[in-house]
Amino acid sequence: MNCHKIIQSLEASHFAKIINNGTWLETHSHIYAKEIKETVFLLFLIAEEKENMEDIRALIAQFDNINNIGKQEPKQILFYLSIKKKYDLHYLKKFMKVED
Repeated sequence: MNCHKIIQSLEASHFAKIINNGTWLETHSHIYAKEIKETVFLLFLIAEEKENMEDIRALIAQFDNINNIGKQEPKQILFYLSIKKKYDLHYLKKFMKVED
């Protein structure tokens, strides 16, 4: 699975593309975000200059609102996964299906 397929999947799943104007991420990172609970967001961070699986990170983080993503650091990071291999995506999928 390549970066372009992941981006297409995120866009099809209604993730918002956020412009990175803050200092807590690399300058040329693409941010895709979706609110999964009130003030809690699932984020995918993709480095712009390199398009391989080693440059994708998934986070579940708390922000005041979606407009703060890409401008400020999160209030809290609840989950972090560096996606290096295809099976890492399966791990994330399993994690997301856990019920309260």
